[in-house]
Amino acid sequence: MQHGRHFLQIPGPSPVPDRVLRAMDMPVIDHRSAEFGELGRTVLEGSQKIFQTSGPVIIFPSSGTGAWEAAIVNTLSPGDLVLMVETGHFATLWHNMAKRWGVDVEFIPGDWRRGADPAAIEQRLAQDTSHAVKAVMVVHNETSTGATSRIGEIRTAMDRAKHPALLMVDTISSLGSADYRHDEWKVDVSISCSQKGFMLPPGLGFNAISEKARAASKTNKMPRSYWDWEEMLKPNAKGFFPYTPATNLLYGLREAIAMLLEEGLPNVFARHQRLAAATRAAVNHWGLEVLCQEPKDFSPVLTAVLMPPGYDADEFRKIVLENYNMSLGSGLSKVAGKVFRIGHLGECNELTLLAALTGVEMGLSVAGVPHRAGGVDVAMKALEQRHQGNSPLLKVVGH
Repeated sequence: MQHGRHFLQIPGPSPVPDRVLRAMDMPVIDHRSAEFGELGRTVLEGSQKIFQTSGPVIIFPSSGTGAWEAAIVNTLSPGDLVLMVETGHFATLWHNMAKRWGVDVEFIPGDWRRGADPAAIEQRLAQDTSHAVKAVMVVHNETSTGATSRIGEIRTAMDRAKHPALLMVDTISSLGSADYRHDEWKVDVSISCSQKGFMLPPGLGFNAISEKARAASKTNKMPRSYWDWEEMLKPNAKGFFPYTPATNLLYGLREAIAMLLEEGLPNVFARHQRLAAATRAAVNHWGLEVLCQEPKDFSPVLTAVLMPPGYDADEFRKIVLENYNMSLGSGLSKVAGKVFRIGHLGECNELTLLAALTGVEMGLSVAGVPHRAGGVDVAMKALEQRHQGNSPLLKVVGH
């Protein structure tokens, strides 16, 4: 029998805050009513602030996978050539989906230990003098590896190559946790979902779109119905949807957006960076290896940890779950059984993280995994540095 709260330390779905749970605990309302129209307008406008865009954000009742498909079918045609980068499991899945839609995918190979290389993208686009490449499709935060791609640098590389390809970015596990700027980075389609940085249950998919992407959607040849942007945008103008929306998730979304804006996006991003740095400090002290090898690409959302040779990551995760009621993320496809993943996103603070790292360190001991004790202390010291000098000392005055 498990006691105490369950620690959900996977990189999504992330824990849902009590404020969001309470916000969703509402009667279902008429989705054609004026009350719903106000809710719809509020969440559509609020989502623009999180994507940092003045352009449309479309919300589908779907998973992130559905939002991937919406991006493809609204902008590309069968036979179009696109450039993608093998940064991990989810980049590979998006690649496979595009191929099933008849898109010709050129996949730049990767080692799953770093993000996309802007220089490699620039070099390939510079060679494409006929502009055959219609889109560059990149995963911002690769959830399977803990490596981010530098989207701003990729946009700069595309501009240097003077290439007109669309830039399409999967920000499924990064939006609301890692710095992301749809307009500033001139992203054409940003894809996201509800159960990561938005701190909601699964069920909402997002597309933030540029005018360039919307123009492409009016001339491309891919069939679509449920995913059609234009069918969504017409009723969205007044806060409504063309079919029944996920009403109670939208109540939760309204509250989640309010929470992110109350904290302030720069503070949200800084908090995630602090927690990630403390996690890596603990991992390094334990003598284990962070999967991501490029410091510029370290994820603020999760840390993927390599197990020593001869030790199975899934067996370790099982021991942690059974002994300490904590779920850690599994390794996927190429790294299955080789890594475990510590999520530190969404509603996560210093105390939550230190509890999670304590569970990992105790699990390493119980599982007999070679490590150096004291990683939690190292993480604690890293987190304490933020507060040093900020709070006055309380002094006991004698009588």
